[in-house]
Amino acid sequence: MNSKEMADKAALKELIDEVAMLADKRDVHAQVQLFTENAISDTYAEGNLILGLKGRTAMEAAFTNFLKNIDTVYHFNGQQQFTINGDNATGTSYCMITLIGMENGKKMKTSIGAVYQDDYVYENNHWLIAKRTGDFQWQEKREVGH
Repeated sequence: MNSKEMADKAALKELIDEVAMLADKRDVHAQVQLFTENAISDTYAEGNLILGLKGRTAMEAAFTNFLKNIDTVYHFNGQQQFTINGDNATGTSYCMITLIGMENGKKMKTSIGAVYQDDYVYENNHWLIAKRTGDFQWQEKREVGH
């Protein structure tokens, strides 16, 4: 692996981590700037498309709406693998997501095991996500404190 490929892989890892950290901070506007203007974000659960979005504006509106009833968001990124081809790249990232919020008067914690398949492009001297397909492979929900 040459030094440019090593630098690109480090930059892609940083991009994925920054997306997660901004989600945890609930800074949706800054988060969607890490996607291309017309990026696609598709999320699946149990093989079914549960959210299909195109563009930063649609993503910002949907992510903001989703977070309105959630008090705590926590992403823990795990394994990541990238393939780089010039100014394009693909990658797979594993993530544990924890969401805590009120549901029916109870404080509930939802844990999600997600795998993201991403397409990246190098624009204006930095990597952006052009397409993200999230596969929520499992989910567990329980009342907090019980």
